[in-house]
Amino acid sequence: MNIKIIEEEENPMLHRTDVRFEVTHEEATPSRLSARDSLAAKLNKDATEVVVHELDTKFGMRTSVGYAKVYESPSHAQDVEQDYMLERNKITVGDDGEEAEEA
Repeated sequence: MNIKIIEEEENPMLHRTDVRFEVTHEEATPSRLSARDSLAAKLNKDATEVVVHELDTKFGMRTSVGYAKVYESPSHAQDVEQDYMLERNKITVGDDGEEAEEA
């Protein structure tokens, strides 16, 4: 799997970078987690700081186009992202999130 960054846009208010990327793959469309791990490695970030929102493959093509948000830290991701998106990307909500739900 080969990843190419198409576009990067800084978003300092939310402590993140919005990234559009292209994945070239030999087999079926890669999973969200494998794309996240490869993108994190390419950007020298921890996988828990990367949230993949979209991964779209056109019919019959060997390339997928995706959109991800790369945060400065996992806590920034947990503050901004919705719980279902964190769950899809296997980013666990810490004690802070659990306390907020109980309150």
